[in-house]
Amino acid sequence: MIEQRADPWVYKHTDGFYYFTASVPEYDRIEVRRAATLAGLRDAEPVVVWRKYESGPLSANIWAPEIHSIDGKWYIYFAAARTTETKDGLFDHRMYVLENEAANPLEGAWVEKGQIRTRWESFALDATTFEHRGVRYLVWAQKDPDIEGNSNLYISEMDNPWTLRGQQVMLTKPEFGWETVGFKVNEGAAVLKHGGKIYIAFSASATDANYCMGCLEASADANLLDAGAWTKTAEPVLKTNEDWGLYGPGHNSFTEADGEVVLVFHARTYKEIDGDPLYDPNRHTFMARLGWRSDGKPDFTGLRPL
Repeated sequence: MIEQRADPWVYKHTDGFYYFTASVPEYDRIEVRRAATLAGLRDAEPVVVWRKYESGPLSANIWAPEIHSIDGKWYIYFAAARTTETKDGLFDHRMYVLENEAANPLEGAWVEKGQIRTRWESFALDATTFEHRGVRYLVWAQKDPDIEGNSNLYISEMDNPWTLRGQQVMLTKPEFGWETVGFKVNEGAAVLKHGGKIYIAFSASATDANYCMGCLEASADANLLDAGAWTKTAEPVLKTNEDWGLYGPGHNSFTEADGEVVLVFHARTYKEIDGDPLYDPNRHTFMARLGWRSDGKPDFTGLRPL
């Protein structure tokens, strides 16, 4: 659908437009584009809404922006690192929030609301937010210094769109073989509600052909801050499929078209990569209609074209 855009996020607003943002290959800026249809996003003009700093915090590896409309304002969640004389900021990320009061987020001023402060001052990224029964939550990936691996998934309630409150609960850590190839990673959470359930799709393993997606599930009536209320798939729900010609699918979002859920994700169209896969620019945005299995769960293996 859109070339060289990884970590894609699509938000359908009440104004009828689809808003799209993603990681750009240079990792140096945040772009937003909009269109009246999903197909229209391909050729929509990107608008740069924020650029990285030259040094210090927010100066390296701008990753995985998400755009949300909350209480009449626009917010972008993203991760950024700092450059130093000895490293390029890799795995030194923190989560940040931008705010815009304009009706159209391609206009107006984006104001930095600062870093999302969590329990640890450690590698953190891929913040996503959702509302359930009057409570706003944040789900994100972070490194716990006492747990081996790169990142686990956490959930917390929010006081406002950039401030956590109360408990910060770990929902999942990498434990299965498919979550620990190359790196021990759980990241890239996206929330989907359906049929009295809340699903959190997430991505795992290194960002090459081993990258894949798993899924957490909880009852909509459950205490979402109770880790025991969530169950995790024992196998990936979406992984490299050579018949489709897609390698390392993951870091998804959900939107809708014509009354159906649409899965938005990135993948490569080849397996072999020269050097660090993180710096291979050819992770492209794909979109497909997501159906439902007979047991009511999302059917990630039965994806259909838009």
